[in-house]
Order: sequence, then C-alpha cells, then structure tokens
Amino acid sequence: QVQLVESGGGLVQAGGSLRLSCAASGSISTIGAMGWYRQAPGKQRELVAAITSGGSTNYADSVKGRFTISRDNSKNTVYLQMNSLKLEDTAVYYCNAEALVVVSSTRMWSDLWGQGTQVTVSS
Repeated sequence: QVQLVESGGGLVQAGGSLRLSCAASGSISTIGAMGWYRQAPGKQRELVAAITSGGSTNYADSVKGRFTISRDNSKNTVYLQMNSLKLEDTAVYYCNAEALVVVSSTRMWSDLWGQGTQVTVSS
C-alpha cells in the first residue's frame, strides 16, 4: 500500500510556529517533486510550497519569508516549517508527491496525496 502520512498539525496562536511532516511509504522506486497544499473552508485547494528532487523550491506569495519547505530523500519525507503564522493560514494542509510506484513488474508515475492535517491559528 503506497501512501503519504502527514503529522504535525494542530492549534497555535497567531505568530507561533508549527512543523508539518509527510512520509511516503510502500512500493516506491523514486519520488520526484513533493509539495504542500492547503484548503480553507469555502475555498479552493491552493499550492503552498513545492520542492523538486534536486531541492529547488517555490512558494505561494502569501507564505514567502514565513514558511520553509525541505525534504529528506533518504527518508522519503517532506517537511513544512511554518513561522509567524497568521489567522489566514488556518486550513487543512495536504501533502502531495509524484512517485514512481512499483506495481507487479511494472513502474508507473502516480500523483499521491496525504489524508490532510488541520492547522488552526487562533488570535
């Protein structure tokens, strides 16, 4: 069973910090780009940050300078360090990964999603 498992969400006061983690497991040969998305109530899911297998990153304008994405390829894990959190950062955060999945004797690129973790920023 190939899956992404997120952890690290929770309740934090405005100005505080949280660190999200997402680990990929299962029959995975290679992981390409990884990223974090979020979806607030009544809004569309949006990209927060992404990182390539080589370590290049990009961020949504709303989080630049506050959030940092990183990955540990040896652990198939991606992290999102969130600092100076604002009320508007409240959302369900989803991990995403492009993975070369082994199925029987074949390999295919798949778009994997985690189950989501709630981040709530209070005043």
